[in-house]
Amino acid sequence: MDARMQAWIDQEDAHLTRMVRQYGWAIQYVGGERCSAPGCCPSQNEGPPFAYTIGLFGLDHPELLVFGVSEALAGALLNELGGRIRAGESLLPGRMIEVEAWDRRIIPELVPNPGTIVLGANRYYQRPPEVSVPVLQLSYDDEAGRFPWEPEYSQPELQPRPGTFTA
Repeated sequence: MDARMQAWIDQEDAHLTRMVRQYGWAIQYVGGERCSAPGCCPSQNEGPPFAYTIGLFGLDHPELLVFGVSEALAGALLNELGGRIRAGESLLPGRMIEVEAWDRRIIPELVPNPGTIVLGANRYYQRPPEVSVPVLQLSYDDEAGRFPWEPEYSQPELQPRPGTFTA
């Protein structure tokens, strides 16, 4: 690894540590038109944008992952749920939740391959991919009220099914 890349990683690690210490978690947004790592080009990113928390594992809860939403919406959603988790709520796979930040119904689903997606969370906790932090994918309904596993769901490309996506 060259010195420029190592310096960037060191700055990212320091920023992440400050965020987790100050707020209890941080949010990593991947995809869309954002890319700040040296040598990274946004056009190289494939698949839908996604965001995940880093730090909820330290609160004895799985990290949260959401696909196909804007950075602003991901931040509002994950911060609201992070606050609820910090206050003692546990999100359970298969149990529908509602949030103030968004008018969609959400069902958390266990991600069977978190080590291939939440790279930043595993780096933060110094865990190899095969012993990844646990992750819940926040699957949400479309405007017609259908979830991604239901027939005629309107935008399957925005929400890959748990276990079918790798970063």
